Amino acid sequence: MSFWRSLVGKLWITITCLVACVLLTLGLFLLPYIDTTFANSDAIKRLFTYVAIIGFSMTTFFGLFLLTKITQPMQQLIEAANDIRKGKYGTRLNLVTSDEIGELANTFNHMAAELETNIRNLNHEKEHLSSVLRSMSDAVITFDNHGQVILVNPPGQEIMKTWKGLEWDDELQGGGWAADVMPKPLSELYYATVNEGKDQSADLHVKQGIWSAHMAPLYSDEVIRGAVVVLRDITEQVTLEKMRTDFIANVSHEIRTPLSMMQGYSEALLDGMAASPEESRELIQVIHEESLRMGRLVKDLLDLTRMEAGHAELSLREMDAGELCERVYRKFTVRAKERDIDLQLNKLHSNLLLEAADEDKLEQVLTNLLDNAFRHTPSGKQIRIIADRITVSNTEALQVKISDQGVGIPSEDLPFVFERFYKADKARVRGETVGTGIGLAIVKNIVTAHHGTINATSEVGEGTVFTMIIPTKSAES
Repeated sequence: MSFWRSLVGKLWITITCLVACVLLTLGLFLLPYIDTTFANSDAIKRLFTYVAIIGFSMTTFFGLFLLTKITQPMQQLIEAANDIRKGKYGTRLNLVTSDEIGELANTFNHMAAELETNIRNLNHEKEHLSSVLRSMSDAVITFDNHGQVILVNPPGQEIMKTWKGLEWDDELQGGGWAADVMPKPLSELYYATVNEGKDQSADLHVKQGIWSAHMAPLYSDEVIRGAVVVLRDITEQVTLEKMRTDFIANVSHEIRTPLSMMQGYSEALLDGMAASPEESRELIQVIHEESLRMGRLVKDLLDLTRMEAGHAELSLREMDAGELCERVYRKFTVRAKERDIDLQLNKLHSNLLLEAADEDKLEQVLTNLLDNAFRHTPSGKQIRIIADRITVSNTEALQVKISDQGVGIPSEDLPFVFERFYKADKARVRGETVGTGIGLAIVKNIVTAHHGTINATSEVGEGTVFTMIIPTKSAES
């Protein structure tokens, strides 16, 4: 800052001008009087000049004194205030005086210390809030009063990326997210929250997912300044609830059919509707077959429940998968001849040993897969068992394929074929033998217990291929 623009500079100029005016006024009136009245006028004039010089010197000294005592401390105070403004909250003044400037410096230091403490506390609260938001598995998104996003945690960012750029489709109940536009259900929830001033909740269907949204208004001096929404992915919960409901319905349906037949035929026997021992035997045979069918269903359900609960015990030992395939092939040979189906076994590798596997469980897998293939393959077609040793991710593995030339499975049904009681098309199941509906679910659990994978590929009208891959070495090794 220039000295002439400072308070002391202006004060010094003012005092100097006042002294100059006084001396000039006195000079104009006193000099003629001195010349006419006093004989020694030159000496008096010299005295007058000395007084003027001393006066101007004193004003200059006074100005420098004020510069040291007022301007420089004020300049330090201004620089310290600028440092505080720039975020340097540790700035302090070192002015030790007992006047008002000293009191101002002490007040400034106290204010700076309080401000630094408050800013530090605010930063701690902000870091704490950020840590809480980052650690939340639920998505948290905050909007201002214009619907713009002002705060979001990492799960919320992932949701925004997932929904970004999607066009809204009312029929599919899907949604999209543009840079400054919310998806329609979230937008409706936002405006309902802002207009009504209270919490709102809704389930949002976006793409193939379902999200539970709870939105609350944000207030500032009794005025709503935005809203915050918490989004939770409940797709799995809804799916599990639907599976539970479907499971109960399917079990009830599967058990009701044999029970109804057993009840009907037993009532016929009690009413004496059988005219001969042969008819009685036929009715009893039907009751026996339905009881066996219901027993198989209950057994499969218990096996599946134990497997999904992780209580299934595997009898692991070294086994030859090639011999297992040959044994299963021989078991289905008679059935293939009766059905006029070409059943083939192809072993593409001589070494099909598994270090640790449950031979009985794997035989159940192959039996279920072949039984499923026979039930969906018409006469004159082919079913193949292909066993090979492959390398998957630098790991040796056994690969067994069961391929048929049946009617195939629609592509939209393929992801669900391993679910319990799922039947892509009831019309594809032949009437000769009706399965329990959980065979493939048991297959999936057995293969998973062996640390393997199984998948299905199919084309409608061409056939289906089930591919099972199991590591040849045990997981422990």
